[in-house]
Amino acid sequence: MKDSASKITKGVILAGGLGTRLHPLTSIMSKHLLPIYNKPMIFYPLSVLVDCGIKDILVITNKENLSNFEKLLGSGKDWGINITYKIQKNPDGIAQALLLAEDWINNSKVILMLGDNLFFGKDLNKIITDGIKNNKGATIFCIESEKPERFGVVNFNNNVIKSIIEKPKNPKSNWVVTGLYIYDEFACAKAKTLKKSERGEYEITDLNNLYLAANNLNYKKMDKNFSWLDTGTFDSLLEASNYVKNNQ
Repeated sequence: MKDSASKITKGVILAGGLGTRLHPLTSIMSKHLLPIYNKPMIFYPLSVLVDCGIKDILVITNKENLSNFEKLLGSGKDWGINITYKIQKNPDGIAQALLLAEDWINNSKVILMLGDNLFFGKDLNKIITDGIKNNKGATIFCIESEKPERFGVVNFNNNVIKSIIEKPKNPKSNWVVTGLYIYDEFACAKAKTLKKSERGEYEITDLNNLYLAANNLNYKKMDKNFSWLDTGTFDSLLEASNYVKNNQ
């Protein structure tokens, strides 16, 4: 499903960071280039964007890994897309991606994906393109997690988002925000108003809460027909590879 809304929306994949949780694997290679069964990790979020009809994609990575991404993906012509690259000097949070990409986004609508988040499910492209088409402000994609305290937790009241809390010690729900976000043309301007959190990061949850405060935050719930894997640990890497092998 590739409609006009997708054609005027740009895509950003954040594939920077240090990957310290995956040392020594990431001592010499970006975690986003590690294999997930038979393909590099970056192929999975890239495929999601391509399947949704996104033609212009920015890959944000660090200086040390830039040449490897360029060798692997090139200009994107083999995918029928245009890939641009941007260097992230310091990993300062997910929302920093919008600050780095501001000139490239150039007031366009944007879909932001984390390079280590993998999504699977029938008609995945339909739920995403529907989110793009109907987005007013921002749209987040939520899924139930067995370990919600690791993520931004969404608290619902009668199917209305009441709050999003980043990594709460005592989560009020199992619904978490995945690494897939759709934003309107004002996202970069809003991101520029953020201050770093106590963790020293520009938090994507803070940006989403700005949209929530303005009554411009939409959501899509991903049910049990969808799978989401945050491949930031050794166990999740193995889980992802086994999932692909068994369901390919």
